[in-house]
Amino acid sequence: MTSLHSIRPSADEHAAYYGTYIGAVPDGDILATLSQQLESTPALLRGLSDQQGMFAYAEGKWNLKEVVGHIIDCERIFAYRALRIARGDQTPLPSFAENDFAKFGGYASRTLSDITDEFQHLRVSTLDLLSHLDESAWVRRGIASNNPVSVRAMAWIIAGHERHHMNIIRERYL
Repeated sequence: MTSLHSIRPSADEHAAYYGTYIGAVPDGDILATLSQQLESTPALLRGLSDQQGMFAYAEGKWNLKEVVGHIIDCERIFAYRALRIARGDQTPLPSFAENDFAKFGGYASRTLSDITDEFQHLRVSTLDLLSHLDESAWVRRGIASNNPVSVRAMAWIIAGHERHHMNIIRERYL
């Protein structure tokens, strides 16, 4: 039997907007993908200086540290949504203003090394949460940002969101 960790979420498990993120994730066990990112993302970031971390590719764009902070903030929110839904909470979960999070996150004033450490700690926590869910939790659905979403979709969104932004970092920041 195929594990639910390896089954890509169907279109009715998430808002259409997230299809781009989910589509960017390779087939296979999502926990393995998230674990691989736990290695590859810090490896890339640890090779960069704080000066590189302050680079923004255009006026009004986030600097590299803020992009990584955005990845962290979103993963924290997505994992929280997965937790609430996995535990059977049917309370609709609100949207969040990503630009406000970036504005008030304080990432630009921190070292890139410190931000990278935070990413690693958070990802370990995310993996701990997801890897201990039973199969019924993976398909449980709730409402987030006024759209239905499954726990499985949240896991794929976390991986796809990280992949999306790391591709932007490689293409526009390095």
